[in-house]
Amino acid sequence: MLGKLEESLKSVVDRIARSNRIDEATVSKIVKDIQRAMLQADVNVKLVMSLSSKIKERSLKEKPKLNPREHVIKVVYEELVNIIGESTPIELKAQTIMMVGLQGSGKTTSTAKLARYFQKKGLKVGVIAADTFRPGAYDQLQQLCEDEGIAFYGEKGEEDAVGVAARGIEEFDRFDVKIVDTAGRHALEDDLIEEMINIKNVIHPDHRFLVMDAAIGQQAGEQAKRFHEAIEITGIIITKLDGTAKGGGALSAVAETGSSIAFIGTGESAADFERFEPEGFISRLLGMGDIKALIERAEETLKAEEVDLEAMVKGRFTLRDMYAQLEAVNKMGPLKQLMQMLPLGSLGIKIDDAAYEVTKDKLGSYKVIMDSMTNDELDNPKIMDGSRIRRVARGSGMRVEDVNELLKYHRMMQKAMKGMQGMLGGGEKLNTKRMMKKFGMG
Repeated sequence: MLGKLEESLKSVVDRIARSNRIDEATVSKIVKDIQRAMLQADVNVKLVMSLSSKIKERSLKEKPKLNPREHVIKVVYEELVNIIGESTPIELKAQTIMMVGLQGSGKTTSTAKLARYFQKKGLKVGVIAADTFRPGAYDQLQQLCEDEGIAFYGEKGEEDAVGVAARGIEEFDRFDVKIVDTAGRHALEDDLIEEMINIKNVIHPDHRFLVMDAAIGQQAGEQAKRFHEAIEITGIIITKLDGTAKGGGALSAVAETGSSIAFIGTGESAADFERFEPEGFISRLLGMGDIKALIERAEETLKAEEVDLEAMVKGRFTLRDMYAQLEAVNKMGPLKQLMQMLPLGSLGIKIDDAAYEVTKDKLGSYKVIMDSMTNDELDNPKIMDGSRIRRVARGSGMRVEDVNELLKYHRMMQKAMKGMQGMLGGGEKLNTKRMMKKFGMG
């Protein structure tokens, strides 16, 4: 998500896990690593120093119930969550949402993504194009809505944004969620403020979401404050967290203003948009995954019979199972993003970038190879010796290297799934409390 910050914080957790003992010298090195990572992510210096002193003090003075290494990881996790603050409460009920932000922040794209989010939750959503200032805003939003099958209202060429918003709300009167995209400018000028206030007074939104580009860094705090003074912002959407070194600054600056983050955008596609949960977000940055978010995405995207997350981690993971799961997982979004929701780092499992490139073409070649295997081979890949591999390669028209690649990928996935078994407990469901406790966060 945040590139170098994520990489640096995972290294910190690795250092803690490898430490033979946790003494003052070790904690000081850990704190310096965290300081460097946070400053590189554009987090305010005073905030970084405050965070550092709290981590050091708690790590050395508190009497842990866990072993010392788990205790330090727990302290790091909790203090990082604290600097980000709480997320904006979002209820799945009938509501009107007003989207505001400066031009270029990703507001129009986020409007469509937000509509998709509520639609996936089973609500009837209508989007209203009230950005009458930027040329092309109408066409862009209309196309985005059409791509996702979302109801759209706009009046191309109409300059009265307040009137368009009012008529759109009336048009979607029977819809559950109504989202109004408003105009942005290069700066928060008087005419923009006046238009926002007038739209707010006409549509009476339950939420007023400010959309901000993560690249704004520490300036996010001042921008949030100014928009809040104008129309009382109820939540913030931070976009493009995948492409900037300043994301940490934006996240922490928003929290400092007392505002809360509702959603984050982590990429260009419609799926790269998620509800902001501080605990899960920090957990992923530390390499501990976010099982709750993974299950939620699976439930939204897949039919019940397509994927069984519990079955994936219970040990039985044949080639047949792997293909079915990969085919289903492909629908949920980029594999790398999904694997970050598994606590692979905490389990000592590292996956190189090449392994994430399981594209539709790759899945197709895997299927061809598997079609040339016997039932015994599909159910028990361990029996695949040299002669079997050569036979399958000939029968499928693939290279021996391709067959070996499939088997290697299966072994890697099986190892990851077996590592997850400890997180299951008490029946069929994933035990997230046990997982948090295992990694010193419970």
